[in-house]
Amino acid sequence: MVDYALLILSGLAIGIIVAAPIGPVNLICIRRTLAFGPLNGFLSGLGAALGDSVFGIVTAFGLTAIAQLIKGFYIPLQIVGGLMLIGFGVHTIFSKPKKRELDKVKGVDKGASTLVGAIVSTFALTITNPATLFGFAALFAGLGSLIGEKPRFVEAAILVGGVAAGSIAWWFTITTIVGLFHKNIDNRAMTWINRAMGIAITLFGIAVLGNLLRAQFA
Repeated sequence: MVDYALLILSGLAIGIIVAAPIGPVNLICIRRTLAFGPLNGFLSGLGAALGDSVFGIVTAFGLTAIAQLIKGFYIPLQIVGGLMLIGFGVHTIFSKPKKRELDKVKGVDKGASTLVGAIVSTFALTITNPATLFGFAALFAGLGSLIGEKPRFVEAAILVGGVAAGSIAWWFTITTIVGLFHKNIDNRAMTWINRAMGIAITLFGIAVLGNLLRAQFA
């Protein structure tokens, strides 16, 4: 007998565990929240949550062919992801805070980060990180006793729903908290935040490409 409450809680936990570690996507969401408001930051997090959900679906529903396809493109995906991070980082370093008209634009940046672009960009960053798939596989492996070796559609769907809810809850919480400081940050402070986070994101991208090169010549 499957304990559905425990299954939901397990999914929530996995979603939070995957989303919470401070990495480039977290930095991007925090930076956008400070620059453009909580809505933009949350939608950026939602893009990452969608990416996490895709990996959750692949793992929970046992889509072996898709998992193998993703693994087969591990190196190209990592290269794309690393270059995207470097691009984001460099752009952030040199971006200048625009004159704030938050009451009019509701936190939407008219240039670099539209609401749709906020979702798409972080989804792309998440989905180009195959390591996330391996992380899901490890976490889901520990749930074998809950869903059985061959889970039914209902159990798998509940688990994936829990993962999505946990990830979304994390992004809503973090962007809401950071958003409290949003209106108290002036352009001078935002410039330094852009530089610091841009450098950090760039270093993440360099690290991704560096690890690939090291693995190739090891």
